[in-house]
Amino acid sequence: MTAFWTEPDFDDHEMVHFVRDRESGLTAIIAVHSSHLGPGAGGTRFWHYPNPKDGLRDALRLSRGMSYKNAMAGLPMGGGKAVILADEARTKTPELLAAFGDAVEGLNGRYVTAEDVGISEADMVAVSQRTSHVSGLPVSGQGSAGGDPGPFTSYGIYLGIKAAVQHRLGTDSMAGVRVALQGTGSVGGGVARLLAKDGAKLTLADINKDSVTALAQELGAEVVDPQAIMTTPCDVFSPNALGAILNEESIAKLDTQIVAGGANNQLARSAHGQVLFERGILYAPDYVINAGGIISVATEYLARREGRTGSVDEVNALIEQIPGRLERIWQASEQGATSPDVVADRMAQELIGRG
Repeated sequence: MTAFWTEPDFDDHEMVHFVRDRESGLTAIIAVHSSHLGPGAGGTRFWHYPNPKDGLRDALRLSRGMSYKNAMAGLPMGGGKAVILADEARTKTPELLAAFGDAVEGLNGRYVTAEDVGISEADMVAVSQRTSHVSGLPVSGQGSAGGDPGPFTSYGIYLGIKAAVQHRLGTDSMAGVRVALQGTGSVGGGVARLLAKDGAKLTLADINKDSVTALAQELGAEVVDPQAIMTTPCDVFSPNALGAILNEESIAKLDTQIVAGGANNQLARSAHGQVLFERGILYAPDYVINAGGIISVATEYLARREGRTGSVDEVNALIEQIPGRLERIWQASEQGATSPDVVADRMAQELIGRG
């Protein structure tokens, strides 16, 4: 692997920590982009990368995204991310999770971990046996903050989609609004259920055919092949799977007025935000609209540090600020003839002292 600081996604990261534990088989990368506002916070991704450089790329891009996400959400947390490079069989053992917990503990609070793709609440409980710098743990009581951050992410995305529809389509009703959702797992499925309650007309796609079919039957939605979802005519295209899906080729094929979803790093490269803008497609910057999960995680962690229990009401009150934040970005974008992602990046960079 070449020196990480020569990678195109390296952005003056404060720390890139490579972890190898031979006995457990753990290979991991922990990246902290900025601790200007607080300890680097962001989930752990458990994924098989045929090319390890893709794991490094994810760690660099996702940790930078967390710096921006936490800053824009008004959280006293910096940006961090961990990637566990799983083997092809995605073998996950108690020993591997314990070794990862030890690695996090060894950073002395510079990085706070939580759930991400491939990591469950139970996994975080296992990690918490080795370090206190972990969040997303089971709730401690009725109405307490904590547990799976997915539903909170879904709630924020749902509110962001409604804000985008209001801004672009001029209506505060989702009834009959056509939404094409790419990815219907924990987050995307939660978004779909919330939109269905409002009467949105849903088209769903997911690589898990059984689960997406069951969800479509539950919600009265249509299912299309994953390869077709980005060309489906709709009012809102909502990407909720993996990132880097928006490039010149895919954007040219979009048949939508709005892109608003929870996937991280949706733009293959930063220039593609301008491509969306020039096509007249309203874009909700991913790290702004999908901040609900980290808001939950941070509220839980910070409250525990203060010797108290955070509440769901506290979390939801912060999530409900997402639409207003998006509206300010869109207004500035239109006034300055600049794509929303560039506006959001500039705001976030100012907040972390890099403006």
